[in-house]
Amino acid sequence: MINERILHNKRKQLVEQLREKGISDEDVLSAITRVDRHQFIDTALHHRAYDDRALPILGKQTISQPFTVAYQTQLLELDRNEKVLEIGTGSGYQCAILCELCNNVFSIERLDELYQMARGNLTELNYRPRLKLGDGTEGWSAYAPYDAIIVTAGAPIVPEKLKEQLSVGGKLVIPVGDRSSQRMLKITKNNDDTYKEEDFHGFKFVPLIGKDGW
Repeated sequence: MINERILHNKRKQLVEQLREKGISDEDVLSAITRVDRHQFIDTALHHRAYDDRALPILGKQTISQPFTVAYQTQLLELDRNEKVLEIGTGSGYQCAILCELCNNVFSIERLDELYQMARGNLTELNYRPRLKLGDGTEGWSAYAPYDAIIVTAGAPIVPEKLKEQLSVGGKLVIPVGDRSSQRMLKITKNNDDTYKEEDFHGFKFVPLIGKDGW
């Protein structure tokens, strides 16, 4: 077990690295400072928890690289009172970051073992998002519309149901491409019929599985 003070110092160093890499949203950086990433991975990997790299979790999935988490979150331009939907809860780290920034957080995970893991992690750390086990490409229509939707797996297309579940002015951040690499897209809903699409840097995510995924 690594000393908590050492982990805290490593987390502060990580935040400075993210700032140097271009993350400028201080609210996002503060959230990363407050969330214990090591609580969302196996104890054997605690010494690597604050490296800026993806790490393995259950179900042959990964916890995203901190830069990727910060980058996607920054693109959402979140407000405390906004409603945000995450597609791909994983072990719960990105969800915890969202909970630090928003009062209304919803998240969907398709793998039961990760759903159970995330629920346990988030409850233990006193976060209270609404979680669902299911196909994230279908969204969560019961609570729509959302001011922001974030997808944490690589998609072959932009799922239409996610676009439809945005509020006017809402933002969808999603990596789209093939299985080996994706471009980060930010899609803003102008009105019921039109959307603005912006293309950002390249990334590599695990595949988004579901009806409108792989």
